[in-house]
Amino acid sequence: MRKSDGSYTYFLPDVAYHVTKWERGFHRAVNVQGSDHHGTIARVRAGLQALGLGIPPAYPDYVLHKMVTVMRGGQEVKISKRAGSYVTVRDLIEWSGGVRDGMSEDERDAALQRGRDAVRFFLVSRKADTEFVFDVDLALARSDENPVYYVQYAHARISSITRFAETEGVDLTGKINYRRLETEPELDLIRKLAEWPEILERAARQRALHPLTAYAQELAASFHYFYTKCRVVGEDKELSAARMSLSDATRIILKSVLSIIGVSAPERM
Repeated sequence: MRKSDGSYTYFLPDVAYHVTKWERGFHRAVNVQGSDHHGTIARVRAGLQALGLGIPPAYPDYVLHKMVTVMRGGQEVKISKRAGSYVTVRDLIEWSGGVRDGMSEDERDAALQRGRDAVRFFLVSRKADTEFVFDVDLALARSDENPVYYVQYAHARISSITRFAETEGVDLTGKINYRRLETEPELDLIRKLAEWPEILERAARQRALHPLTAYAQELAASFHYFYTKCRVVGEDKELSAARMSLSDATRIILKSVLSIIGVSAPERM
């Protein structure tokens, strides 16, 4: 616990910190650490038990993250703690947003927002204890292969349809005849929407966000399929209202998912 120079090892302040946390009323704590620190779990818990303060044996909880491999330009970005070479979150944000010299302030702000969205979405899209490769080139891609772009584009597409529906006089304030939704793309989207409460509960129970990002991609795929097979706004006003209501429900849930993980939900792209 005490080194030869009189200073303390990490063990003592770690235990003391958790004692004060418990005494301040934080009876549920989750430590987020790198997987290379897994050895501290048993030591800290044992230290807390040795004090006899009535702290539960499983206190605190832990989430251990594997290291992230960063790829850029098809090459792995070399990271070494010993050599002092590393990639910061700021680096990832700027690379993923395409920030470059000579940008105007507005362009830079927009690029940083894209970068923040990509980094947040990518980093929570895997279980903490699995290996993860962060592909900067994929984060920059404005295509269906980029998962965050794919989900955001679905939200922006629905927002565009909503604006068009308003100009066409589609009324969503009256009674909607949902029985008109009977094709497979429509039913598939309805079934996917119905999964949302269970997905949210699972994410909360697991204390993990990857179920949300996976669901967002599946919901976006269901909507894109529905959009290609079914004309949302047409001459049949009753059918248009039902399909528009279904689209709006999709938009609301997509926005909710993106909001939970801290990613923007653009109305135009």
